Amino acid sequence: MMVNPGDYFVTQEPCYTGTLSILNPFKPQYLPVKCDREGMNPTALREILSEWNPEEIRDVEDNVPKVLYINPNACNPTGVSVSEGRRREIYEIASAYNLIILEDDPYYFVQFEKPEDFPPSFLSMDTEGRVLRFDSFSKVLSSGIRIGFVTGPKPLVQRILLHKQVSILHASSMSQVMISELLRIWGIDGFLKHTQSVQEFYRKQRDSMMEAAERHLTGLCEWAVPTGGMFLWLKVPGVVDTWDMILERALKKDVILVPGKAFMCDPSSPCQYMRAAFSVVTPEKMDKGLMNLAELIREEITLQQT
Repeated sequence: MMVNPGDYFVTQEPCYTGTLSILNPFKPQYLPVKCDREGMNPTALREILSEWNPEEIRDVEDNVPKVLYINPNACNPTGVSVSEGRRREIYEIASAYNLIILEDDPYYFVQFEKPEDFPPSFLSMDTEGRVLRFDSFSKVLSSGIRIGFVTGPKPLVQRILLHKQVSILHASSMSQVMISELLRIWGIDGFLKHTQSVQEFYRKQRDSMMEAAERHLTGLCEWAVPTGGMFLWLKVPGVVDTWDMILERALKKDVILVPGKAFMCDPSSPCQYMRAAFSVVTPEKMDKGLMNLAELIREEITLQQT
């Protein structure tokens, strides 16, 4: 709806691989903004946009950046969240450069803080009609339902509706009816009670993963403790690129991860990262899997040195 072939596109990096798959056919000129343990770095965002004059960028007839994509809570793949201070600074930058913010937030209800401590959404601080927010029921009800919802300025939401009508007509009627009836029966209090139980489940999964990582990967990998979601983003300083290690040798040790390249705007460059999931695996299998992963990494480091 918002991107033409060759357009500039501002995104966090690493970025959810599904988003890149949607965008890549348009051959965009990616403007990747590096993330750290607090998510997207506003200083890096300013630096990337600094080649444009904020006043001139408002003339959207020129090929200027128009869209900023961000996964603010429990980011896929890093598992970290953007702090409130950074969110406000990012919104100010987006306002200065006239960027529409695509706030993709499927893990909102799977944050590990108390709900009253959740950072405010970009939508809640939007005073200029520049935020499209995307939520999902898939992470808290059932992944197979595949139902999400969008909130934002009416002209943009209406345009999304037209795109849906000429592509898939609409989301599954059965899924919509199931969710509608479930919410009718539960009410808002029942739904929030359910999300709290989901949050607690994933928090326990995260804690088990952290114990296994400390036990087996200390000294081999670096990571930030996930603030929500179901993923652990691992850096392997001793390995130049995790791609071959994961895709060619990991399966032989019963280890399945996603190599970091899958989340990068330029997958041709080496990447020392990889994503592990702790969504449904048991603590016992986490421990065994990360023990096998540690063995794999040691072998890979030795292989690179020979």
